[in-house]
Amino acid sequence: MPRQSEPNVNNVLADLLRGMFSRTNIISENTQVIADHPGLKPDILVNSIGRSPVVLEAEYLPAHTAEEEARARLGLEVASNGRMIEAAIALRYPEQLKKATDLPTDLRSSTLSYAVFTQEPDKGIKRFPESGWLDGSVEDLADLIRLVSVPQWAVDQATEILRKGIDNAASILDEVAELRGETVKDIAARLGMTDVTQTRRMACAIMANAMVFHERIAKMHAGINTLQKVCGDHVSNPQQEVLAAWDAILKINYWPIFAIARDILGELQSGDASRILRRLRETAQEINSAGVENAHDLTGRIFQTLIADRKYLATFYTLPASAALLARLAVAKMEGVDWSSKEAIGKLRIADFACGTGTLLSAVYEQIAARHERTGGNPADLHSIMMEEVLYGCDVMPSAVHITGSTLSGVEPAEKFGRSRLYPMSYGRQKDGKVNIGSLELLRADNVMTSYNTSDPEQRIGSTGEELVEQIRAELPHGGYDLVIMNPPFTSNTAKEAGNLGKFAPAFAAFDATNNDQKDMAKRMASLKKDSCYHGHAGMASAFAELAERKLKPGGILALVLPLSASAASSWQAFRRMLSRRYADITIFSIAASSNDNLSFSSDTGMAECLVIARKNISTEVMEEPLCFASVSHGPPGLAHASALATAIIESHEIRRVEDGPYGGTPLMTGDELIGEVITIPHAANGEIWGAVRIADYSLAQTAFALSRSQLWLPALPPPLQLKTAPLQDLATLGLYDLDIVGSPPQGPFDKVPYRHAATYPSLWNHDAKNETHLVCKPDSRLRVRSGMEEKAATVWETASRPHLSRDFRFNSQPIGVATTNVVTIGGRAWPNVRFLDPRFDLVFSLWANATLGLLSFWWHANRQQSGRGSMSINAARSLPTLDVRTLTDAQLAKAEEIFNEFRDKDLLPAYLADADPIRALLDRRVICDLLGFDEEIYHGVRRLAAKWCAEPSVHGGKKRPKDAQFAT
Repeated sequence: MPRQSEPNVNNVLADLLRGMFSRTNIISENTQVIADHPGLKPDILVNSIGRSPVVLEAEYLPAHTAEEEARARLGLEVASNGRMIEAAIALRYPEQLKKATDLPTDLRSSTLSYAVFTQEPDKGIKRFPESGWLDGSVEDLADLIRLVSVPQWAVDQATEILRKGIDNAASILDEVAELRGETVKDIAARLGMTDVTQTRRMACAIMANAMVFHERIAKMHAGINTLQKVCGDHVSNPQQEVLAAWDAILKINYWPIFAIARDILGELQSGDASRILRRLRETAQEINSAGVENAHDLTGRIFQTLIADRKYLATFYTLPASAALLARLAVAKMEGVDWSSKEAIGKLRIADFACGTGTLLSAVYEQIAARHERTGGNPADLHSIMMEEVLYGCDVMPSAVHITGSTLSGVEPAEKFGRSRLYPMSYGRQKDGKVNIGSLELLRADNVMTSYNTSDPEQRIGSTGEELVEQIRAELPHGGYDLVIMNPPFTSNTAKEAGNLGKFAPAFAAFDATNNDQKDMAKRMASLKKDSCYHGHAGMASAFAELAERKLKPGGILALVLPLSASAASSWQAFRRMLSRRYADITIFSIAASSNDNLSFSSDTGMAECLVIARKNISTEVMEEPLCFASVSHGPPGLAHASALATAIIESHEIRRVEDGPYGGTPLMTGDELIGEVITIPHAANGEIWGAVRIADYSLAQTAFALSRSQLWLPALPPPLQLKTAPLQDLATLGLYDLDIVGSPPQGPFDKVPYRHAATYPSLWNHDAKNETHLVCKPDSRLRVRSGMEEKAATVWETASRPHLSRDFRFNSQPIGVATTNVVTIGGRAWPNVRFLDPRFDLVFSLWANATLGLLSFWWHANRQQSGRGSMSINAARSLPTLDVRTLTDAQLAKAEEIFNEFRDKDLLPAYLADADPIRALLDRRVICDLLGFDEEIYHGVRRLAAKWCAEPSVHGGKKRPKDAQFAT
């Protein structure tokens, strides 16, 4: 058998990589390639145009020196272009390649292991993964090379340079606003907005973006003067020179980048323009000198921070690494596409109907271009068809659509294209007196009149097309798209946050909409929502989810960033039902971190989010496939991390099921680091709650799931025992929504007033830490019957009970999830009633709910969108798995009363310390052993379960445990 030497394998790998990279020089086993080190011979050097060089140092396993050699290459310069090596990859070949007879074929089918080393100024060398090795194919290795050839530190540095430049230029525009207010109003009108501080920053961002590209275009096209020549310090009239240069550039093309920028510049007086241009020239030159030629979303990264109406539109910028993760997971589900064929790719239709600055569309574009390049294609050949036919983007912010066009067209700035499919959507009160609600007009339409055309020079005589056409009709057909990917707005008309106070309909309060505008837009939404999964409490994201469903063709891929409430809130049940009945191959991805700042895939949301990726069924038959849940300890901090995480999920095989017992999920590894777990949950056609989100230890999910199926299956113990449970609605009647008690007449028959002794209608209304440390709580309010509503008051009072279920259980500060009052009491906002037919069940329910098994069930069933908290609406509580109290004997019910009286006034620690609370431990013993009749082994298993539950980030929420908090047996 022939022996393949390492140099042989290096040469073959280099040849394979050449077939996966265009516009790239790949050298293997050569000297004279490193400046000042003519004898140095890197195994493989990948040198792409516009990117940093990457070195690969490879050895057969165990590869003792590969890491050391890779590190040693960092900081060296490539002889041919003087670029510094800022990334090097240590690569390990499997032993079997030594005996390969067909080395190219065997190498391509082998699993390689590798680690990447990067060097940042003043921060030293970083290794990814920190320990261990990534596993992947030659194609995966090629993807990693692409990603690390654009240094993240340089992108971040350039972003900061751009931000500072825009802020400085905007300060000049602020002065203009004070002196010549009409000028900035005219600029704002060009952007389709009103004149506010953020709008001025947008205008400067658009000009800065154009100037960055101007400098690059000047290098590619003869006759285009550099920035130094058109707005250098020596130029007497920079405005005139830049406008002339941009006119010349527009004759070549580049309309999405330069058209509106030219209009903005043209509105300024020459002196103001000169000051702004010279400041932005310095910014553009500084960015270009940093060499970040392929970070096309620099402007988009800061653009979302400038959107004046974000508090109403709730549009949050998708983090680049999150966008890359979602795009890769989505594109991986697209079956039957010949990625080598430009014609096949050109037939795809991909849309984002809430595109913002185009981050998700850009990420999908990059995934498709990389797949095409890996099959030997040149991504530049795709550009015109991607821009003209494949990518569709819509948004209500005209300036955001401009940035999307600029970002996408900048992927291949040397390539021309005609029209694009990017549309500003009409929003608010229109000239004919009607109202439009942006992309959601498409819920019942295959085409829609959009705002002005932003990018087609054939339909424009002013850069916003106002001299020729104010609107164009865009064709966006139902069932026409292969992939719909979105991070939609989250706002809800029922959200009365501080910033929304006084707004009639917060979801439609953007762009200075009047209350009448908001009212009419809400009515418009109501007229379009029929037979949809939209729900007002779920917010606009549920409407966009319905829009995606209607626009996708059978077999198409749905890819959404959604609030985590989509997993559990009853207002999202219709969405979950739709997904289970019409989609297959469903993946739900979430983050099990403890801090609200680390739970999302978007910037600045402060709430947990999830990714939902699924394939629409081709037939109407329901595909009863299990749902796949992936939960990780943190979101991907960079593009390489996102790629590795996506690969780990895509390549996961033999995924453990939730019904397999409490052994945990299938591990997701990055090198030696366990970053999360993946598990499957049985298909549920009725929109049942997705309990398997935001969980670090899936053995808890497996125990909770078994418990909901009347099985007690504890970690490290034998197969399950029977423990009868039932949905709470089968055992009790849930109380009323608080506004049905005290809402404005005629909704509520009562007024809520301060409590006093011997109240006729006592109420437990609010959370009060001092009143909630033990099982029995005192009423905190009383209800006073409104005149003329005595009959309705009597009906409401019939719902009163002793047990009350917490709607918002703060695990890391509150001890109890069920409060019991001495007398029947009306439950309010925080504590709705739970009314059993047999009052003996009241006490059993309290014991169960506040012992470990009840805490686990509540947590599994609750909405865990906020860290350290579980929320549950009254509707959601109806399906809460609960001990089936109907199965208890009279003796057990008597024992329950005895136990309750023993514990009724004992102080409990907050729930997140359930494992360290001696009172909770004793309560567990009484419930498990004395009430339910299990033995000591089961009791100790429950206490082990308590420790695992308290370790969950969604339970402790990052709150530190007291130093004296020790495990209580």
